Amino acid sequence: MAYESLQEIITVCKEQDKPFWEVILEEDISERDVTRQDSLDKMRSTWDAMLLAAATYESNLKSKSGLVGGDGAKMEQYQHSAREQSLCGEYVDGCIAGALQMGESNACMKRIVAAPTAGACGVLPAVLVPYFQKRERNTQKMLEAMYVAAGIGQVIAARASISGAAGGCQAEIGSASAMAAGALVHLQGGDCEQIAHAAAMALKNLLGLVCDPVAGLVEVPCVKRNVIGTVNALSCADMVMAGITSRIPPDQVIDAMKEVGDKMDVSFRETALGGLAVTPAGMDAARRVLG
Repeated sequence: MAYESLQEIITVCKEQDKPFWEVILEEDISERDVTRQDSLDKMRSTWDAMLLAAATYESNLKSKSGLVGGDGAKMEQYQHSAREQSLCGEYVDGCIAGALQMGESNACMKRIVAAPTAGACGVLPAVLVPYFQKRERNTQKMLEAMYVAAGIGQVIAARASISGAAGGCQAEIGSASAMAAGALVHLQGGDCEQIAHAAAMALKNLLGLVCDPVAGLVEVPCVKRNVIGTVNALSCADMVMAGITSRIPPDQVIDAMKEVGDKMDVSFRETALGGLAVTPAGMDAARRVLG
């Protein structure tokens, strides 16, 4: 994809009077030399895979390590049984449950959609699937949101990184949260600039997040970090729709993320040599799992 900045996309949107998602769709058509229908069909298959992954969560499964599994079911039960006590409310609780479930499915080697990575696979479906089920039963609108998310993710990958090994968890969960925030703003009727500002705020809020997987597995704390990426996306989308913008321009936020990632010590970049991975409990888990 040719776009290396969100500002480039915004400029094209304004010059051609097209929405963000349409600009990304047309770039996909050009880059892959496919028809419009081919591009839409490919995105539809991705969306269907995401829906299927959400629908086929198995609460009885545990990861091979035994570190994760079942928490998504606990959260879903709480969502339905504790409506009066819940601080977040039924809708957000459902998003939290979805993030946990998708992260657990990944750890249990089930089929998921990497968005943008397997470790961050829970964020985008956690916001889009409940939106589809409860607010917008329109597949076309969801495909548009997916194109928006794809465009944001591509720019972040081009300007910085989406890899935890290269830039820490900010590059994975941070990027996923930015993609989800932008997608939500589109669904809520926001324009191209609002989409970019939502992505910027979501990424900015997770700047510096380290990647410190216990036993080197994409399980602890990865699954629960999908939850924070999800709630962050929801809050940033609502802030943007309230008229709030990022004080730092979106592309500069991405560049700052790259700088932070480049300076991050190697022990915090998916090596399991620092952070939670080397706490006493983390080391005990690693010895048990890895022998």
